[in-house]
Formats: sequence, C-alpha cells, structure tokens
Amino acid sequence: MAILVKFEISHYLDEKLICFLHAKNQHDALSKLIDCLDDSNKLIDKDAFFQAILDREKIVSTGIGMGVAIPHAKLPGYKEFFIAIGIQENRGVEWDALDGLPIRIIFLIGGPETEQTQYLKILSSITTAIKDEQRRKKLLKVKTQKEVLEIFHGI
Repeated sequence: MAILVKFEISHYLDEKLICFLHAKNQHDALSKLIDCLDDSNKLIDKDAFFQAILDREKIVSTGIGMGVAIPHAKLPGYKEFFIAIGIQENRGVEWDALDGLPIRIIFLIGGPETEQTQYLKILSSITTAIKDEQRRKKLLKVKTQKEVLEIFHGI
C-alpha cells in the first residue's frame, strides 16, 4: 500500500533565502535573489543559472499577475529544488506581467531539469497560495524572514 505524503511548499523555504528588496528593475531584483542563492551555496554555477533565468524570461514573462513573478530554471547537476523569495519593499518593478501590474513578490525557483512532476507541484502550490489576496497583502507587510515562513507554514 502506498503512503501518501502531503506536499508542502514550506518544505522548500529557508529563512536565508528570503530577501527584502529595493530593486530598481527586474534585472536588479533577479541579481539580488541569485546572489542570495549563491551566498547560501545553492548554485552550482551562478552565471549559468542567472543566464538560464534570463533566457527563460525571453520566452515569456514569468510575471503571472497580482504583483507576483515566478522566474525559474531547471538545469543539469541539481539534486533538489530550492526557492528564493524576494519582497520588493518600495514600489514594484516592471516585469511585463500578464496583467501589466508591477511586481512586488518574486518566487525564484531552481532545481533539477529531470524532475518535471515535482516542479509542477511546486509551481501549482505557489500559484494556489498567492491567489489568496489576504496572503499577498500579509507578505507585503512582513518585516522579518520568520514572518514569511509563518505565512507559508503548512502550505
């Protein structure tokens, strides 16, 4: 008999990967999040990962609307997924989002290129979580990384 393990996005979150941003633009925001990932030893090759993120943005914007972007890259050599969260503290940044709104919350996802099912679960969980307007408003008001983790606890 198979045992079902509840999938929780909180499993992928780490206090060290939550950044409060004062980015000037999309490139600046991505750069700061990638620096955060690199400082936490999550990246095999920082430049290759950054380029993969930029290449993905050229295909179609990862600004999904509601002030949220979910840039992502799946590359060889990674064993597990990771998520960096960026909260833009001042005005949002232009991202060419689907709804045209500036971006204030960024979930940057990275991980193994071979794990499409796991990636889709992560993406679906984030999307479902941020559709909750109250949760988005809370995220924009937090002052600490611990508060961000609390918002996603059990999700």
